Amino acid sequence: MSEDKQDLISQIKSLQNRVKELEADNAKLMSQVSKCSCGKIEEKLDGSVRDSTNSSVEGRKIETGGHNPRKKKVVERMKGTVNHHFKRYVALKVMYFGQRFYGFASEAQMEPTIESEIFTALEKTRLLVADKKESQYSRCGRTDKGVSSVGQVISLYLRSNLKESSTNNNSSREAVQGKQIEGEIDYVRVLNRALPKDIRIIGWCPVTIDFSARFSCLAREYKYFFWSENLNLSAMDSAGKKFVGEHDFRNFCKMDAVNVHNYKRCVTSFEVSPCDMRFEGNQLCAIKIRGSAFLWHQVRCMVAVLFMIGQDHESVDVIDALLDTERTPRKPQYTMAPEIPLVLRSCEFEGLQFTCSSDAGKALRVHLQNECQMYQLQAAIFHEALISCLPLPKDQSLLKNGTVKKKVSHIPLFSRPTEPSYEERRTKLDSKREVEGHIGRYNFELKLTCHVPKLPDFV
Repeated sequence: MSEDKQDLISQIKSLQNRVKELEADNAKLMSQVSKCSCGKIEEKLDGSVRDSTNSSVEGRKIETGGHNPRKKKVVERMKGTVNHHFKRYVALKVMYFGQRFYGFASEAQMEPTIESEIFTALEKTRLLVADKKESQYSRCGRTDKGVSSVGQVISLYLRSNLKESSTNNNSSREAVQGKQIEGEIDYVRVLNRALPKDIRIIGWCPVTIDFSARFSCLAREYKYFFWSENLNLSAMDSAGKKFVGEHDFRNFCKMDAVNVHNYKRCVTSFEVSPCDMRFEGNQLCAIKIRGSAFLWHQVRCMVAVLFMIGQDHESVDVIDALLDTERTPRKPQYTMAPEIPLVLRSCEFEGLQFTCSSDAGKALRVHLQNECQMYQLQAAIFHEALISCLPLPKDQSLLKNGTVKKKVSHIPLFSRPTEPSYEERRTKLDSKREVEGHIGRYNFELKLTCHVPKLPDFV
């Protein structure tokens, strides 16, 4: 019998003993309640917490002067939605700088996220017409903690100034169709006034109801910035070209065996190129990768292996070996490349033309120019601090105690411990679910056999 099953059997026995203890405690409490001669207990209700179904009744009470007239406004503000206006389905192009955020998606239970900040701004500006689900919200991608983007795309229903001329019957929830933008709310200007300075909307576009920011995307392009230092850029470029085409990238991602069963993805282009920036003779470079879709942490894993090749720790042929999942069914353990230099550059869609008003576009450019100048000033200050440091000793390899500093040796990828294969992960998951099913059936049968006496009503 495996250790996992022994642990689960032990947990079942522990639960059985706990049920018996609870039944004894329940009998003891019932005995005490039967002897109690308490008077009538008054239940106090907090008037500030109310069911959303009574919102219309609350509104009438507020208008008649029974409560604080500000309470209705507070309730509406907390909901953050306006359902008495026309609405339209739009796509928003989003730019953000991810250093202080815990990723894009708000489901990670960590704050702040880009998504949570966007919805806070939508609530402040009263552009929401419903909650996230009813607004048919979708996003093109879920970038990781620290990752930035200059071309993320989301789509959802927003409040509109326009009315549907063909079916204008004064309905408060009519959806505006078509591509008309004249007279519409300046979504870019309005939202950018409410967003933090490291998130900006850079354009919007009306879309049809069948549009999905995730599934309608044709291609995504990432850029990863790095300093060239002593890296072999030509070897990195040659190795990166091997990614182009459709391959199984399970050895270049964080595997999610629960939700992802197909690890084949298509990379359409790869390029290593220098950027227009240098620092003390060190050239800034960028890896540009374009593909239809990417797996969890795929780009950072690809870059990590390319850095090993650029440092001459691994051969260019290691890419072929890792892409051959029959030859390498288990991913060697290695650390991903850092997240800060990664940028989601663009998300491409058929027929989408994002628009931005002249005023909003000028304000966006002024904002970005000011941010660039501020960071250049900070860089100048850090450079001044650098040249003000004391000179290093001639023998830089010696530590203070006189010992020689050892260089960290590289362990070849195929000499490292490996992660479980996809098939091994699925076998473990299926076994776990089978045991959980047995526990669930046992708990259900236990509930049927347990009799919990009904508590008497207080008089």
